[in-house]
Amino acid sequence: MLGKGKTMNRKGEKIGWIGGWHGGFIWLGVLSVVWLFQNRINDAIIGIAIFIVASIAIITTAPWKHQNTKYWKLMLPVYLLFFVSIIFCIYSYGGLESTGLKWTSFLWVIPCLIPFWTTGNRTWNSGTIQDNSPNKAN
Repeated sequence: MLGKGKTMNRKGEKIGWIGGWHGGFIWLGVLSVVWLFQNRINDAIIGIAIFIVASIAIITTAPWKHQNTKYWKLMLPVYLLFFVSIIFCIYSYGGLESTGLKWTSFLWVIPCLIPFWTTGNRTWNSGTIQDNSPNKAN
């Protein structure tokens, strides 16, 4: 039970935000290192740059830093970078045809968008029990 002036420890949610998003971009960091060893320096630099910008975006758009902003607004820049990284990788390998992908392959991205519908309208503060909440423990 929380007393007045005390907040919930939401460490798991913080780890989930930072770890989950970084997990979505770790492939780009690894692939950039591979490109570096393949002497594809331009691709490696661009890939590492996207990875670093994504890491910065993940940290700066963290919901606990913007407690009253809806999650969909916080997820938007990170998703944008995620799609940019996918497009960049496809382009760096010569386009859809040379990678063996078809335009229908992008339908596999739809499940990645589920958090927009499941948590998009929440805010960081909506996850805590308010003093006037009917769910408050007595």
